[in-house]
Amino acid sequence: MSSGNADYRDSGLEFPKEFLLGSATASYQIEGAWNEDGRGPSIWDTFSHTPRLVSDGTTGDVTDDHYHLLEQDLDLMKELGLEAYRFSISWSRIIPTGSGAVNQAGIDFYSKLVDGLIARGILPIATLYHWDLPQPLEDAGGWPNRETAYRFAEYASVIGAALGDRVHTWTTLNEPWCSAYLGYGSGAHAPARTNGADALAAVHHLNLAHGLAIAELQQVVTNDPKYSVTLNLHALRGVGDTGDEAVRQIDALGNRAFTGPMLHGAYPQDLLDDTASITDWSFVQDGDLELIKQRIDVLGVNYYSTTAVRVWDGVSERENADGHKPAAGTAWPGADRIEFVEQDGPYTEMGWNIAPDGFEKLLWDVHTEFPELPLMITENGAAFADVVVDGVIDDTERIDYLRRHITAVHRALERGVDLRGYLVWSLFDNFEWAYGFSKRFGIVRVDYDTLERTVKNSGHWYAELVSTHRIPE
Repeated sequence: MSSGNADYRDSGLEFPKEFLLGSATASYQIEGAWNEDGRGPSIWDTFSHTPRLVSDGTTGDVTDDHYHLLEQDLDLMKELGLEAYRFSISWSRIIPTGSGAVNQAGIDFYSKLVDGLIARGILPIATLYHWDLPQPLEDAGGWPNRETAYRFAEYASVIGAALGDRVHTWTTLNEPWCSAYLGYGSGAHAPARTNGADALAAVHHLNLAHGLAIAELQQVVTNDPKYSVTLNLHALRGVGDTGDEAVRQIDALGNRAFTGPMLHGAYPQDLLDDTASITDWSFVQDGDLELIKQRIDVLGVNYYSTTAVRVWDGVSERENADGHKPAAGTAWPGADRIEFVEQDGPYTEMGWNIAPDGFEKLLWDVHTEFPELPLMITENGAAFADVVVDGVIDDTERIDYLRRHITAVHRALERGVDLRGYLVWSLFDNFEWAYGFSKRFGIVRVDYDTLERTVKNSGHWYAELVSTHRIPE
């Protein structure tokens, strides 16, 4: 029974039978086989092979070697009882140069993956883009170049035709905020560019790519799938007298830059005003907003922590605790007077604060703004410094994190939020982008020397949740 604990450590809460419980991964983070079977290079291959860009000097060349260990991994998913599995497709495996010739070996791999999931009773949720742009398209300008959106639509058509009789849910983009602002603004992510105007152009062309891709998928699929996009909506907390103004600015850049065009059909005027000194937004062409605002069936929401902001006083040393790896540029073009304030702990290994109340509030706020739009938690999880003792990983901190955040999901459901499922991030330890192998998010441990998989105690806990649809005691 729910005790309504303020700390969100309720147990015994039950989820509806139709509520999907599963897990999520991303292609570059787990697949390996970076230059095999016709796959072309992506911006993350280039980034990870560039000295000093990845904290521990590692690459995604092998990572979990999921490409070669697919059947073993599918069996593990079945063993855990997953009801749904969200994976991403490597554009570079399907169309190695980003446009033109199609690589049948890449299509065969994902076809085998989807068939393997279905054979094990697991619903396939396919993400078209989880940050791994083919390098030749970056060489041609990347996401600041409008042509990239059209190439993405062509790619969506190719893979949609190949898998469009079997995929349960199509997600166009994962966290376009990261692709645009960390890739082209701060430089913390691939392709490590640091130009605010480019970042904002990338925002628009990612939005355009989303709309174009859904239109293409609808032309070629033959089953009746759900259409979706996944956003890392920022759960914002204002600090002090200037908190409301700071929240407004960061909400415009971090949230409404995407929900505005995708769901309302317009960019918010305050976003255009705030960034007018950086760009005139002339890359938004007539008809673009109509193309972007496609009907979607479910909105994917990723949540890890909250973000606290205020307007910088210009005198004291400025805090920059926005939760992302420091880099040469800024992820917040036009918000140079905003200060990101360090929050109270406890923290995960990423330095992110643990705040299940922020999760519940975010879900409620999104539901309030878009009451007719179903939501799905497409990522939620935590990195901790796991310790192996006699082959056992007793990751009590991760179990506690999951318990509290899944309790927050249940509370949102009880309040009337239309939530369709929860996908834990991540199924496996993996290549954590600019942090390499130094951060472990998995409910399954991967030994990067032997590639051995070991289910952590959090994985056993989660398997019990899936099998009973009840938060374990």
